[in-house]
Amino acid sequence: MTHRRMVLGSMLGLALAASTSGFALAQEPVKIGLILPMTGPFASTGKQIDAAVKLFLAKEGATHGGRKLEVILKDDAGNADATRRLAQELVVNDKVSVLAGFGLTPLAMATAQIATQAKVPEVVMAAATATITEASPYIVRTSFTLPQASEPMADWATANGIRKVFTVVTDYGPGIDAETSFANKFKAAGGTVESVRVPLRNPDFAPFLQRVSEAKPDALFVFVPSGVGAQFMKQFVERGLDKAGVKLIGPGDVVDDDILEGIGDVALGAITTHHYSAAHDSPANKAFVAAFQKANPGMRPNFTAVGGYDGMKLIAGALEATKGDAGGDKLIAAMKGAVWESVRGPVKIDPDTRDIIQNIYVRKTEKVGSELHNVEFATIKDVKDPVKARK
Repeated sequence: MTHRRMVLGSMLGLALAASTSGFALAQEPVKIGLILPMTGPFASTGKQIDAAVKLFLAKEGATHGGRKLEVILKDDAGNADATRRLAQELVVNDKVSVLAGFGLTPLAMATAQIATQAKVPEVVMAAATATITEASPYIVRTSFTLPQASEPMADWATANGIRKVFTVVTDYGPGIDAETSFANKFKAAGGTVESVRVPLRNPDFAPFLQRVSEAKPDALFVFVPSGVGAQFMKQFVERGLDKAGVKLIGPGDVVDDDILEGIGDVALGAITTHHYSAAHDSPANKAFVAAFQKANPGMRPNFTAVGGYDGMKLIAGALEATKGDAGGDKLIAAMKGAVWESVRGPVKIDPDTRDIIQNIYVRKTEKVGSELHNVEFATIKDVKDPVKARK
């Protein structure tokens, strides 16, 4: 063990002793370190989650289990080294009881060791690689996993006469998860797949879409991170794939609600499988969307906002269950098996994997009045992360 790790371990140990004395600190606030990409190419994710966290506190109150929640927001700009440094500072200096946020997989993974050493729960509100929750026993997720969303798309494509698919995914954990989980299931059903991967930062999709055009598939399966879909769709049109009869399919990130109006009519007809749409038809969701848009004019809540809102709901519910004891082991124990009615539908934290179990919806991008929306037309109920379910 390096000297730096020994020092970090001892500092985290002291922070743990100072911050988890339970009922003795009952009058003190429970601090949540919220680490998000508020600037840079993935800022839309950070802004959505930050807005949802603020909405939760406004709607459902800041006091839970007799303790007031205090959120400390930090911007990591989507840089994993910054995430790790900020997490360490939040634990050691700010004495946070929970770390939360994490807009991308590398950011969530960068914090796993700190969460384990300090015994501080890490609530992942966006990042979606299946293996994240295996990196620390203190990680719990309120977003989704890419295999959870992608395998149902393979079933839909097979059932709807699609036989040849080209996949274009971002070359990092979630993209590889999406590609692998879709392709394996689709090929097992008799389909054929050709695949390419695109760099995460500053992607130019044009040369990859040219390969799609030459391959003439029945459908193009795409995964790009939340907020990047507009650039992809622009180049999809420039290559004429929309007019060539190539059906656009994939998990819902490419037609993210936050940017859907900006994408425009080219998104019409896209078929996606995902766990949330702002058009989800329930009274709870209609109230959520109305409150979110009133508090954030010009913004429509997307799936990362719901991950943020439900992350706060999970933390608050755990504090209620422990009667205000913010010790990491007690909070994580209370989070395992938690059940509630989300604006996305019924959800549960799998007590074995600490991943979320939820409905996955098949949606089509359509005009509703003058607005574009992802309209759900089929439901796959109570979907676990299939990667861990097979283990």
